Amino acid sequence: MSDTSFLSETAGQTGFIAADQLSDMLHITRAELAVAVGLSRDAVTKAARVGTHATQARLRDIVEILNRVRPWAGSPQQAFAWYRSQPLPSFGDQTAESLVKEGRAEAVKRYLDRITVGGYA
Repeated sequence: MSDTSFLSETAGQTGFIAADQLSDMLHITRAELAVAVGLSRDAVTKAARVGTHATQARLRDIVEILNRVRPWAGSPQQAFAWYRSQPLPSFGDQTAESLVKEGRAEAVKRYLDRITVGGYA
């Protein structure tokens, strides 16, 4: 499965990331998804809130990070396990999850780009 297909698998008909599809793919509840990206439960369960720019930006961040990890993790679920639990040496052993919650998703993406091209952690 290509990286773009993972994004298309989680995008709804409107082009927004569909929280229900993403949570189903990861085998978690939407409430667990909200916690994993640092949003309120309402942000991913209420139709009026899931389409907001802030919610969509966070959901897109996690999808992009999981896209980058999935080729070597093996599956969306394994990529999510990495996201939640793997300490990242470049960030004082914080996890990607804790960094995304702090609003530092771009730093995680740059880190993964460096690793992909053979850079050091």
